[in-house]
Amino acid sequence: MMERMVAEIKLSKYYAIILDCTPDLSHLEQMSVVIRTVKLEETPEIKEHFLGFLVAPESTGLGLSDLILSRLEELNIPFSDCRGQSYDNGANMKGKNKGVQARLLVKNPRALYVPCGAHTLNLVVADAAKNSIDATSFFGNVQKIYTLFSAAPQRWAILKQHVTITVKSWSETRSQGTDAITKIEAQSLAEEVGSFRFQICTVVWHDVLSKINTVSKLLQPSTMQLDVAVNLLESTKSHLLSYRNDGFAAAQASAKDACEEMHVETVLKEKRLRSTKTHFAYEAPDEPVRDALKRLETTFFNVVVDSAIASLDDRFETPFGVLQNFPTLDDEALEKQCEELENTLRSGEEADIDGRELAMEIRNLPQLPTNRMTAFELLDFVHKKELTELYPNLWISLRIACTLPVTVASAERSFSKLKLIKTYLRSSMAQDRLTGLAIISINHEVGRQVSYDDVIDDFAARKSRRHRF
Repeated sequence: MMERMVAEIKLSKYYAIILDCTPDLSHLEQMSVVIRTVKLEETPEIKEHFLGFLVAPESTGLGLSDLILSRLEELNIPFSDCRGQSYDNGANMKGKNKGVQARLLVKNPRALYVPCGAHTLNLVVADAAKNSIDATSFFGNVQKIYTLFSAAPQRWAILKQHVTITVKSWSETRSQGTDAITKIEAQSLAEEVGSFRFQICTVVWHDVLSKINTVSKLLQPSTMQLDVAVNLLESTKSHLLSYRNDGFAAAQASAKDACEEMHVETVLKEKRLRSTKTHFAYEAPDEPVRDALKRLETTFFNVVVDSAIASLDDRFETPFGVLQNFPTLDDEALEKQCEELENTLRSGEEADIDGRELAMEIRNLPQLPTNRMTAFELLDFVHKKELTELYPNLWISLRIACTLPVTVASAERSFSKLKLIKTYLRSSMAQDRLTGLAIISINHEVGRQVSYDDVIDDFAARKSRRHRF
């Protein structure tokens, strides 16, 4: 089974590696190894092969990079054919100096690093939450709600009678105290949750998080392509820009409706503004915002939305944009971007493509079904029309673009199988057995192609004993 997957990876030539780590039941750090390729048979197909778990004695960038390189060498998979790498946003993985991606780029500059899109979206939300006091206070109150109701099964049952969602915690905090203290905490929390301010914050966060959560789920399928992911993120950015213009007014209206149902006043409590003492006459302090609603819009809504938009700008970019945007480019811009792509796919004197020839091939493309095609759709078009030999540079560029991963979701999904296989009753399982069972379970499509008769014959040959006559 492993031989079949390795043969398919070599046949595809270009591949990308996806790594992620988690501790198992025996307190061993298990590194999940996934290889992503574009399978070229009757029709192109994006495939992600799980190659097993590796015990990572060290979680440093050096230790993990040496571990994956030795594994690729054992399987006789040339690292020189690697064109992409994707990990989470841990410092040991994405570090620009000593992280895994930096160490592998030294050995192969064409192994382009793509940060996990789902983790990056989480960081977008985290950045937005940290930059506003009202945002931080909001999540603090949500944590208090969880702590209060999770302290006893009876309280949790009361919560489930009134809400249909599950409240989750940021930390394993369990409240303790007398009934009197609990009543005081509950009363204080009820007043805060029922306030107009809290309702506005709830609506804003619901609007922002629901959009980001939808995009995050769309990024996680194994067939997701980098150019499609960039378009989704651009759409998210456009939605946030539009939401910034009229989102706060809509949030006020929704919050007023909620407060009216709870018979709560729709008035924000005025907070005392601190005055800053000036030491020099030329120091002119900013005029404080007296209106409470306007101040909440300025210090909470604008800060949260602007931080999310800025984080999207900083974190997402792709060098393969020319493969999608070429219908809108003039000759000069097309040649420039093709040469930049050539430099990206260059290692020393060797390059995967010729930028000038790529620009010429793009100019001479036949009539396309549509002017807006994804890299995979264009790859499928070239393959079906049998144009691979006429457009070799475009063919290679498209294969590499589709090989690049978007998230590490496949590696994270393998951890679910790890927990099912290596349980408390099987905690002493050998690493080879764990990896073998995980490969069979995760790569079930390949497993169905294995001949059981051959497996039985091989097992019988190894276990056969000589009869004495």
